[in-house]
Amino acid sequence: MTEARPAFYALAPGGWREYVTLLHPPYTLWHLSYVALGAALAADELPWVRLAALLAAFLLAMGVGAHALDELNGRPLGTEISKQALWALAGTSIAGAVAIGIWASLQWTPWLLAFVAAGLFIVVAYNLELFGGRFHGDGWFAAAWGAFPVLTAYLAVAEELRLEAAAAAAYAYLASRAQRALSTQARTVRRRAASVSGEILLRDGGTEPLTAEILVSPAETALRALAGASVALAIALILLRLG
Repeated sequence: MTEARPAFYALAPGGWREYVTLLHPPYTLWHLSYVALGAALAADELPWVRLAALLAAFLLAMGVGAHALDELNGRPLGTEISKQALWALAGTSIAGAVAIGIWASLQWTPWLLAFVAAGLFIVVAYNLELFGGRFHGDGWFAAAWGAFPVLTAYLAVAEELRLEAAAAAAYAYLASRAQRALSTQARTVRRRAASVSGEILLRDGGTEPLTAEILVSPAETALRALAGASVALAIALILLRLG
């Protein structure tokens, strides 16, 4: 890689750019697409107030709050955002998401309260690696960042959970497992590797150099494509509900 960045989407360090990087833009959009997916599957005519509230709540909780807590826990992005600012971002954004969730449960279905409580627990336990990191594994990531947004959005719109919600949640879970598998090695190389050296010996006797770029580029190309595909699918479903 020509420059050391903690992620392929990370901007140059300093000022407002660090706050943009903190949002993990492609991943945040990817996981918000699961919210749109769940909402669009739940009704023939999509209620826009509910969709807007759901997107706002998950943007606050996952896009801002979870990532601020993650940066507090070891500085994986290497930002210079102060601890006070990160705690303020995490606290206000998560509180805002919870407030939206409570309002939605009072307006639409009280069953949402259970999802609000579960979301509040996992956003803190996962990103701060509480309980010895018990809730920080690949399966928990896929459940919390994939299946959970789909099920929550579906319930908020349909006010019940049906079989198609479970199928969509399974899709989001598996897609998030793929995301996690692809991103783990890329993060390791970008954030922890001091150098990469070696070569690949081909069967015809030739060799190819083994570099950081070779280790990281295929996974990150796939991550870009999968994020774009998920967002495109969500947009297609929303446009379908406009008809």
